[in-house]
Amino acid sequence: MIEELKKVILFSELSEEQLQRVEKHAHSVTLKQGETLFEQGDNADRFYLLLRGHIKLFRLSPSGDEKVIEVVTAVSTFAEALMFLKHTVYPVGAQALSPVELISIDAHDFSAMCHESVETCFVLLGVLSKRLRGLIREIDDISLHSATSRLAGYILSQKLKNTDTFTLKAPKHIIASRLSIKPETFSRILKNLAENNYIELHGNEVTIKNIEGLNTLADVCAAPDEGLLRSFDSPE
Repeated sequence: MIEELKKVILFSELSEEQLQRVEKHAHSVTLKQGETLFEQGDNADRFYLLLRGHIKLFRLSPSGDEKVIEVVTAVSTFAEALMFLKHTVYPVGAQALSPVELISIDAHDFSAMCHESVETCFVLLGVLSKRLRGLIREIDDISLHSATSRLAGYILSQKLKNTDTFTLKAPKHIIASRLSIKPETFSRILKNLAENNYIELHGNEVTIKNIEGLNTLADVCAAPDEGLLRSFDSPE
């Protein structure tokens, strides 16, 4: 377990003694696809390191509508910010999108260790600051960019270094929720991108055919009735 912890920035600066302490209070968790890790409102006394698979973090509205907040991929930690709040609960639910392996970490003990180590606190602050900047960028994207721009940006973000072809990491309705796009709008935009030769689709496999065009779409602010966006979507 210690070797797995060392691969993650949050634990990379810990001493061997600290790593052993984390390991002592941690345990492994495996989930099948569709199984729940925790529910919205559960006591938040642990945080997690995802080793393999994908986890969906989501919120439910009073009417039961689901909003996907994040799709966690390996190797990433999540729910660690909650350790600094007293008597807190998880503000989201977590569900496996595929078979997953995780390390469950005692949040209270890790928080106590942070109080004992300034260096550990600064590492954690760096991780949380990076995540905060990412959330601010997402708010900007939702506020300033159309659904087409957001989907084009998502496709570009999934591109691997040495190939233009990749497989969608989650079901399309999950990605749509993550991007704050209605499922029917998501499907329509994806179809239009394929028909206009920006991408090629084969089930969940996407091949980028026009990277310059996608970059243009991703950079165009929310004005769906102008320019390149006219044929793709209406305001969200």
